[in-house]
Amino acid sequence: MALLKLQAPTKDYLWGGSRLVDEFGKKAAGEVTAESWELSCFPGSESIIENGEYAGRTITEYIKDNNGSLGYNCDKFKDFPVLIKLIDAKNDLSLQVHPSDEFAREHENQYGKTEMWYILDAEEDAFLYYGFNKEVTKDEFARRIEDETLTEVLNACPVQKGDIFFIESGTLHAIGKGILLAEIQQNSNVTYRVYDYGRRDKDGNLRELHVEKALEVTHLSPIQKVKKPEPHIGVCKYFTVDKVNLTGDTTKKIMGTVGEESFLHILFLDGKGVIRNGNEEMPFSKGDSFFLPAKSGNYEILGFCEALTTYEK
Repeated sequence: MALLKLQAPTKDYLWGGSRLVDEFGKKAAGEVTAESWELSCFPGSESIIENGEYAGRTITEYIKDNNGSLGYNCDKFKDFPVLIKLIDAKNDLSLQVHPSDEFAREHENQYGKTEMWYILDAEEDAFLYYGFNKEVTKDEFARRIEDETLTEVLNACPVQKGDIFFIESGTLHAIGKGILLAEIQQNSNVTYRVYDYGRRDKDGNLRELHVEKALEVTHLSPIQKVKKPEPHIGVCKYFTVDKVNLTGDTTKKIMGTVGEESFLHILFLDGKGVIRNGNEEMPFSKGDSFFLPAKSGNYEILGFCEALTTYEK
C-alpha cells in the first residue's frame, strides 16, 4: 500500500469560521473550525490514515514501521520536517512571530518555524500583516506593543486568490479576517503573540502574550523582496512546494514519479477525479489529502483540479 489518504485533525481556535467544514468536508472542531492539519506528525495531532492495512492509525505509526518511507532527503532532519494546514480566518489572528531553530531548541525543545502561505480565497479589502513598513528599534517595538500602536509600523498587504507569502522565522505577521489559505510550515507549534486585540478565550481569559521572547527573535527591518523560485512556488531547506493545475479539457492528466529521495504529499484545493499509483486507484475531491511514501514509483492524476504538492529536495 503506497497511496495513503489522510484524515486531518481540526482545531477550534476562536478566530475560525465554518468554511473548512462546509466547503472542504472537514470534521467540525466545535462551534468554529479554524484549522485542519492535513499532514501532521505533531504529537497529539497526527493525521489519520483512512485506507489499507493502516486504516485508523496515524501517519507517525506508518513512518515508524516503514523504514525509508520519508526518503533520504529527510535524513538531515531529526524529526518529520513539515506540517501542512488549511486555515479559515473568519476573524483576525493575533500579531505573532516564530523563532529560529536555534532559539526554539534552547527555549522550547522544538524546531522553530518558517512557513509559506498560498491564498485560496479572500474577501474584498482583506489584508494581512507581513513584517514592518520601516526600520524600527527594539525599544520602539517594545513601546508600540505597550501602547497598542504597533500596527502603525507594520506592512499591511492586500491579498487575493493565488497570492503567495513566504514567512521566515523572525518575521512579525498576522492573517487578517476573511482570508482562506493553505499553509506549509516546519513541524512546530511555537508561536509568540505580541498583540491579540484584547480578546478572551471561551473561558473568559485573556490569551497569553509572549512579549519578552518576541523582542528577542523578531527581525526589525522591512522584508526584502526575493525572486519567485521558478518553477516552484515555495522553496527552502525545510520543504519544496509546487502547484498542479488540471483543466479537465486541454490538460486532463498529469504524471510523476516518487523516487527514493523523498515522500510526496498532495493536497487537493479544488476539483474532482482519480489518483493512481501502481495498481491502486482512488477518487479525490476538494479538500482531500494524500501521502505517497518514498519509492512509491509512478503516479497519475486524472480529472480537473488545483493542488499543492510538497516534498523534500
